[in-house]
Amino acid sequence: PPLSTGLARSTSLAMYTRATLLLAVAGAAEAFLPASPALRPSSASPALCTSNRIAARKAPASAVLGLKAQQVDDKTEVREYFNSEGFNRWSKIYSESEDVNEVQKFIRSGHQETIDKVLMWIDDDLTAERGDTFCDAGCGVGSLAIPIAEMGGKVSASDISSAMAGEAAKRAESLTLKGSASFETADLESLSGEYDTVTCIDVLIHYPTEKMDDMVGHLCSLSKKRFIISFAPYTIFYAALKWVGSMAPGPSKATRAYLHAEEDVVAALKKRGFKLQRTEMTATNFYFSRLLEAVRE
Repeated sequence: PPLSTGLARSTSLAMYTRATLLLAVAGAAEAFLPASPALRPSSASPALCTSNRIAARKAPASAVLGLKAQQVDDKTEVREYFNSEGFNRWSKIYSESEDVNEVQKFIRSGHQETIDKVLMWIDDDLTAERGDTFCDAGCGVGSLAIPIAEMGGKVSASDISSAMAGEAAKRAESLTLKGSASFETADLESLSGEYDTVTCIDVLIHYPTEKMDDMVGHLCSLSKKRFIISFAPYTIFYAALKWVGSMAPGPSKATRAYLHAEEDVVAALKKRGFKLQRTEMTATNFYFSRLLEAVRE
């Protein structure tokens, strides 16, 4: 056959093979992933409309991505992880250290892209420049809190990990801040006060589905004007990737990771009197995060 015909056939075969592999992975995920109502595919996501079986099956709310319902203390697990092995790993990822692998570089760039989008929103409306108050819940090493303070915002930042909060304070000390930033060790549930803007970036991944609504509600109660939150969105494709990753050999390298349906997060915001104003999505090979900005109605 002509060369062009042969190339066309090769291309078609490659596309068919890739599509078959993706479908096989998604099918395997459907077979193993129990889904509570909160893990149903979002109707707003066309890519999720190919399967209704996940939404139809019943499972305990604590059963997430192949894990049977079990009594686990996620808060203790997260605190211990980020005060030890997790701190060593993630403080390098959220820095300019060259001691990171290729996967960690993708995570670093993806997280920074999400941070930059939040900073762009804040810069656009001049809220930090005019000295508004900010609560950064789950601040990590200060990747967001410090730049907001540099812009002029008055930031109260916290993290469940004393190692993370301490590292954030250390990084802030070496900078000249136009505003101010304080850092403390605290979990999300214990936060109090009233702020113009509350931010919670890439933290919900550590909170199981059944706790998401109350957590969002509590953080909304701290905000006078705006709440900015990011989370790993539930889709069949991302769930499949996570399931495949969990099958990899070797010891666990992180805490449990929970995906959340966007429609459920939006519903939690609306229940507390917030409406969406802006949205963004960041996706790299190994990082995906849905970003929502909600304001009081």
